[in-house]
Amino acid sequence: MYRFAFFVLLSLTASIAFAATKKSATAIDLNASFAQQKAQIERELGDGETYAEISSQDRAAVREALNRIASKLDMAGSVESLTGQQKADVFNDQEKVNTILTKASEDSRLVCRREKKVGSHREITECMTVAERRRAYENAQKTMRDVKVPALEHR
Repeated sequence: MYRFAFFVLLSLTASIAFAATKKSATAIDLNASFAQQKAQIERELGDGETYAEISSQDRAAVREALNRIASKLDMAGSVESLTGQQKADVFNDQEKVNTILTKASEDSRLVCRREKKVGSHREITECMTVAERRRAYENAQKTMRDVKVPALEHR
């Protein structure tokens, strides 16, 4: 019993320590230099790889939110100088950016599967991002819904 409790406590401590050391690359930290973080996000949005799954509408929303945060920080000089309403606005824009970038990061994750193709016993490795798999699934569903069966059309 004590061994089990010790093992659970040890694994819980290890997972908490790992979670504490793991930091999201997409999160905006207003205690760090915002100009540097904004420049990094802009570079990553423009490189075509890091946030490839973000729609153009979401890219525009991220850029607009970053510009609003920058203008508020430039006017006030620092986060501490912001009024309560300005802090709330900056926080909301920060959360919007973090949410969009985190979602894009999850959708850009590459997942590989070993599958047998129809008519073959040979397995192949097929790698696609989460978003590509979702689109393929949705396209297959749409194709199946749109199939017209000739025998049923004449009834």
